[in-house]
Amino acid sequence: MRLIPVFRSLLVLAVALPRGDVRAAEVQRIRLVSPGAVLEVTPALGGRVLHFGAIGRPNLIKVGDAVRTQPEPQVSAAADDIAYLGHDVWLGPQSGWWSDQSANPARRDAKAGWPPDPYLAFATTRVVEQDESRLVLEGIDSPVTGVRLRKSFAFDAADPATVEVAASARNIRDRPLSRDLWFNTRVSSATRVYVPVASAKDVRMQSGVDVAPPQWQVRDGIFELAGSPVPAGKSARRGKLLLQPSAGWMAGFAQGQAFIIRFRHEPVESIHPEQGQVELYLDHGDDIAAGLLEMEVHAPMRTLAPGEAMQAAERWTVLRYDGEDSEAARIAFLCERAGLCADRPTNRAL
Repeated sequence: MRLIPVFRSLLVLAVALPRGDVRAAEVQRIRLVSPGAVLEVTPALGGRVLHFGAIGRPNLIKVGDAVRTQPEPQVSAAADDIAYLGHDVWLGPQSGWWSDQSANPARRDAKAGWPPDPYLAFATTRVVEQDESRLVLEGIDSPVTGVRLRKSFAFDAADPATVEVAASARNIRDRPLSRDLWFNTRVSSATRVYVPVASAKDVRMQSGVDVAPPQWQVRDGIFELAGSPVPAGKSARRGKLLLQPSAGWMAGFAQGQAFIIRFRHEPVESIHPEQGQVELYLDHGDDIAAGLLEMEVHAPMRTLAPGEAMQAAERWTVLRYDGEDSEAARIAFLCERAGLCADRPTNRAL
């Protein structure tokens, strides 16, 4: 089938809401529309994705109420986390977030693993480039992690359902530093997630004693995670899964759509041992759809010389899915419609 030239059909809207609007407290949104998908990014809050979905289908990205109620957070090394959610970029490993800085000595001395860097998460970014097909944002220098982030978003001219989400981090210090780029995309915990893995040995789980852990399985080279009811006596189902994938993709099914995230597959040796190339954080109570699922990807650890930069990217594809509500149907869709079978260790289940 002949494709419509995407860039002729792309529409970019920068919306600055008037003060009198009922949504006036919300941040500015820049909207990119292709024949196949809609993407909304705010230059505020570190340059954060707030919407992604197929045309005419619901938003797949989970966004916190704080985007509306706290649109102008304080940017300082003393700031705590605010649940804006959406998609943003962190620097790994998590154990190093506060250990290599002097902006907040108390967090350094406590070896704090939380919150994420407020300069990356809260600062308003600068629009460097914006046209019919591309948006580029640049952040500010962070005294916490010692980098400046630049983010870009561009629809694929050959595939109107796909957008490339890229980030680079430049060392602003006068000495080397070691970091990785860490993509974090939040969705509803009702999302069914699939990741190719060689075996269950490539999955590690972290969970607390007072909550129920995530429920998952590996069958025929495919890991599956699904929100499951919270058992009696537990307050929530919560935990983190760290995976070494066997190929560079993962997929989530929700709200009549398949959300496919592709990335460069890396050997396990290149990923910091505290992390996984793919990480999934699940947190929900009795209302599974209201809960949180984070679909995360780590790029390799790099040591950057002063002024040196590193880059990483994901390719997001969204496809309408009106098939059966079954594992077999969803995996068959990924094979036949998304062309991911070649990445599987075996096709016996198909």
